[in-house]
Amino acid sequence: MNKEITTTKIAIFRKREIRKTIHDNEWWFVVNDVVLALTDSPNVQDYIKKMRKRDTELSKGWGQFVTPLSVKTSGGDQKLNCANTEGIFRIIQSIPSPKAEPFKRWLARVGYERIQEIENPELATKRTRALYKAKGYSDEWIEKRMRGIAIREELTDQWQKRGIKEQKEYEILTAEISKATFDMTPSAYKKHKGLKRENLWDHMTDLELIFSMLGEASTKEIAINKDAQGFIENKQTAFEGGAVAGNARRELERKSGRRVISKENYLKLSQNKKRLKEVHNG
Repeated sequence: MNKEITTTKIAIFRKREIRKTIHDNEWWFVVNDVVLALTDSPNVQDYIKKMRKRDTELSKGWGQFVTPLSVKTSGGDQKLNCANTEGIFRIIQSIPSPKAEPFKRWLARVGYERIQEIENPELATKRTRALYKAKGYSDEWIEKRMRGIAIREELTDQWQKRGIKEQKEYEILTAEISKATFDMTPSAYKKHKGLKRENLWDHMTDLELIFSMLGEASTKEIAINKDAQGFIENKQTAFEGGAVAGNARRELERKSGRRVISKENYLKLSQNKKRLKEVHNG
């Protein structure tokens, strides 16, 4: 049976990251993340175990509203306990926390974003832009990142049409493009930058984003031109598309005398530039 393609996003509640994933056309939230955000418990699993022991009704109905779903983590996709908006509301009833009421209001808003985004796709784009802006990214970087996201979606749509269904196949094809573009898989690239759970593309510099886009856009064009079907043919086009970007990167490095691939992440570079500007302005 084909695995469901994972769609994991991060929602922010009072600086706490709460992972959410699409299931049955609605957002489902990682239960551990919610409990941690409300309790700051040093041992979330132990807190949930005691909570269920206290609330026997909650424990009896646990399997009805808590479902293990595939969620992207730093170690790859993992099955984590998730609940939809209704299920999270029930869990919150068993957590004595001053954050409970503001969290309910927050949940009521973000829990229905998926429905709003289906009706008006521009809302998803606006929310993404606002989140990057709040994290300190420049408008110029955000424009590149948003274009990169659009190109990625166009590519994965093509893969899906061409018989790519398994999540693992998407990961292998992505790794092929990355290896040919940057001489590193995404996981190796994250290690190179000292990242763990963070999204690699959110920590790329302008040039890294540009060459990443070129690799994925080239892969899409080659796949269409060759009418690549199935995993084997699309793996070859992924390598060829990445090679287009890889060759262009090496040519730029040769002529500029500087490497494109960096250990820095974009936010650190922006902060350094800002500090230098402040010093310069005195």
